[in-house]
Amino acid sequence: MENTSSTPIREDWTGEASPTAVATLSGTGGLIVAPTKVGYILMATDGEGLERKFDAKLRKREKPGVVLCASLEQLDKLAQMTPEIREFYRKHWDDDILLGCILPWREDAEKYLPDETTKELARDVRATSCFVVRFGTPAEQIVRALWENEGKLTFASSANPSGIGNKGRVAGIGDRIENSVDVIVRGDEYVKSIQPDKTDETRHEQGVMVSMVDAEGNLVPEQHGERGVTPAPTLIRKGLDYEEIMRHLSDSFPSWDYRHGMYY
Repeated sequence: MENTSSTPIREDWTGEASPTAVATLSGTGGLIVAPTKVGYILMATDGEGLERKFDAKLRKREKPGVVLCASLEQLDKLAQMTPEIREFYRKHWDDDILLGCILPWREDAEKYLPDETTKELARDVRATSCFVVRFGTPAEQIVRALWENEGKLTFASSANPSGIGNKGRVAGIGDRIENSVDVIVRGDEYVKSIQPDKTDETRHEQGVMVSMVDAEGNLVPEQHGERGVTPAPTLIRKGLDYEEIMRHLSDSFPSWDYRHGMYY
């Protein structure tokens, strides 16, 4: 259900999954904007939609979109994980903390990538992706409906020109993105509610990313409480709730690294 008009359909988040957004992403080539804990994101489900996303953002093709997961069960079906990594995710799920980890795909999960373009644009050159959980109710509802009803994955990037934040407001996504999408789900108040004490200057506009792979894209080894195990998990992007995530890293892994801005 791609909107053929140059003007996107606009609707306010009502507390439930947007039927218009779900229907749009159920079709071929759909592209929508929806609110999350850290502002607005572009969401697509196939290669055509991802091509539109990259064009709307003027984003380099080697910077893949993230994979949105609406449950730990969905994550289990998609990504390779050690028991330690799985438990690390569970801690953040239970605490409702936005988290993205770089992980390899399960071999039997490639069937969920609908076409060759998706395989290229949703993964990096190592065939890994960032799998994200607890990204915010409005977008989670859409992802859950697509996965549970159709077995469809949803891929995303921030809804702003690369390098420029949207400040958690629909008005901040920019004309190019606004004119490139089919549906815009508005939820400025939801975004504001996640960081109520923050201003436009201090509000986190991205989630934390932790790399759980080595330079070749292989999973880091389990540590079993031992010190000095390498390669180790690496926090590569600071963001919302990074203090809590670093605490969980310290509790879960005796060795981990902090390399903000490292490759992904």
